[in-house]
Amino acid sequence: MQNVLRLLIVVSLLTFTTATGQLKKENYTYNTVFNIPKWEVLDITFTVNKKISTPYTANFYAVFTHTNGTVQQVPGFYNGNKEWVIRFSSSLKGNWSFTTKGDIKQLSNKTGTVSVSDAVGNNHGGIIVHKNDPQNFYYEDGTPYFLLAFECDWLYALDYHDKNGTPKTNHLLDLLSKNGFNQVVMNVFSYDVSWKKDDKLKEYPKHEFGGPKDIFPFLGNNEAPNYTSLNPNFFKKLDRTISLMHDKRIAAHLMIYVWNKLVAWPDMNTAADNMYFDYVIKRYQAFPNIVWDISKEALYYGRADEDYIHGRIDRLKANDKYNRLVSVHDYKYCSNFPDKVDFISSQNWSHNIYNKMLEAKTKFKNKPIFNIEHGGYEESPYTVFTGDYTNAETCLRRNYMCLFAGVYTTYYWQGTSWNVIIYNPFEQPKEFYRPKFIYFNHMQKLFSKFQFHKMKPTPWHNGSGYNLTDDKGTVLLYIHKENYGIDAAFLKKKEESRTVQWFNTLTGEFTKEIIIDKPGKFRSPWAGEADCILISRLKKV
Repeated sequence: MQNVLRLLIVVSLLTFTTATGQLKKENYTYNTVFNIPKWEVLDITFTVNKKISTPYTANFYAVFTHTNGTVQQVPGFYNGNKEWVIRFSSSLKGNWSFTTKGDIKQLSNKTGTVSVSDAVGNNHGGIIVHKNDPQNFYYEDGTPYFLLAFECDWLYALDYHDKNGTPKTNHLLDLLSKNGFNQVVMNVFSYDVSWKKDDKLKEYPKHEFGGPKDIFPFLGNNEAPNYTSLNPNFFKKLDRTISLMHDKRIAAHLMIYVWNKLVAWPDMNTAADNMYFDYVIKRYQAFPNIVWDISKEALYYGRADEDYIHGRIDRLKANDKYNRLVSVHDYKYCSNFPDKVDFISSQNWSHNIYNKMLEAKTKFKNKPIFNIEHGGYEESPYTVFTGDYTNAETCLRRNYMCLFAGVYTTYYWQGTSWNVIIYNPFEQPKEFYRPKFIYFNHMQKLFSKFQFHKMKPTPWHNGSGYNLTDDKGTVLLYIHKENYGIDAAFLKKKEESRTVQWFNTLTGEFTKEIIIDKPGKFRSPWAGEADCILISRLKKV
C-alpha cells in the first residue's frame, strides 16, 4: 500500500510539472494553506468588486515570512476583470505565512500560508552568478548553467490568437530544448521591422508575425495607442509563453524595450512609461527562468541615453524582490558601467571575434560575458536580415570562437529570430531550407562532457588552434577545417603520458581515444571537411 501511495505522489508531482504547467492558480480564501514545490510559481488571486481608478499603479503586495525568519516581500498586480494577483515562488522548502498590504482596503490584511515541498523534475532554480566563480553562470542549487541562447524576438506573438493553448510555441520550444538551447532572447513586444521584407513571404503569410494590428501591451494598438491603461490580455498571453518556457527549463532573456522594431512607445520617464516598466517587473519576477535585459541595442538609434538606462536599472532593482539577473544589450554601456549589470552583454561582429571576446573576458574578471549577437544569422527560406554571415558552418564557427574565448554565446536563424517565425521548420516543404539546430545539440553535449565552467581559455597554448584547459590538464583545441595540422608541442612533454581524440563539430562524432606515442603534427581526420576539436587528457597511471 505504501508503494502505491509513493507512486501516486510521484505521478502527482510529474503531472504538476508536465501537464498543468508551472503556473499554478488558486483563489484566495481565508487562512488557506497553498501547496507548491520549490521553484515553481503560484498565483494567489483576489477579487475586488470596487472599481480602482489606477489599478496598474496601485500599491498592493504581500509580506511572506518563513518559519526560519526569512522575510520576502512580493508585489501584486492587477490582472483585469476585477482580479488581483500575488505571484509567488520560493527557493526555500518549508512553510511561509503571508499578509497582504497596500492602499486598497479590500485587499489588505489577507492572511494565509504557502507550504513549499521539494523541487520536482530537473528544476534547479533561478540563474545566478556564483560568488566563488563569478565568470560563470549557475542555478540557485549550485548546478552549473552552460548558457546556450537562441534569439526569437516575436515569440510572444506565435500563439497569441489561439485561445485554447500554445501548440506552436510548444513545438518550437521542444525543438530548441532537444537541440541544447536553454535560453531564448526575446522581446516583451516588438511591432515590425524597418527593412524590406522578402517577397516570398507573400506565398506563406502564416510565417509573418510583423505588424500585428490587435496585439499591444497598452490599450488601443501600435498605430493608435492609448497610454492611459495597460492591456491585461496581452500579459495573460505572455504568461502562457513564459510559463511554458519554465516548464521546459528554458530561460526567458526578456528585453523590456526594443527601439528599432517600430514600437510606439510612450515618451521616456512619463507616467505611461513607468507604468509599463514597473508592471513587467512586478508580473514576471517570480518566474525563476527570468533574466532581465533593459533594451535591445539600448544606446543605438538616438532614443535612450545613459541616464535613462541608469534610471531603468535602479527602478528595476528597487522593484524586483527576487533579484533576477539584469544586463543591457549594449557592450559600451556594460563596459562603462559594469557595476550596474550582473553580466556583460556584447554585440560584436568583428572578424577577429575570438580576440575581442578574450579581451572582454580578461577585462571583466568578476562578471560572466555573454555574446548576445555576433553578426552570424544562418540562412533560411526567406532573406530576413543577413548581418555579415549567413553560412551555417560559419555561424557555428563564430559561436565556437566565442566559447573558446571563455564567453557564452547566442545562435540566430533568420527563420525565427525576427518577424518571421517558422516554428516547425522540419515539417515544411522539401524545398525549404532546414536550419542546422543539430550542430548546437552536439555543442551542448560536448560541454556537458567537458564542463564549460571548468575550462579556461589558454591563449599562450593556442598554436594555430584555440585552447581551453581545465585544472586537471584536460585540453580542448578548436581547429578550423582549413588547418593542415597543428604542432601542439606542449602536449608532448616527456614527463607526461597523454591521450588524444577528435570531435567533429558538424556530426558530433568522437574518434577513439588513443595514447600519444610519437611527436609530430596532430592532423584532424576531417581536415578540409569540418571544424574539429582535439581533446587531450592526462593518462591515469
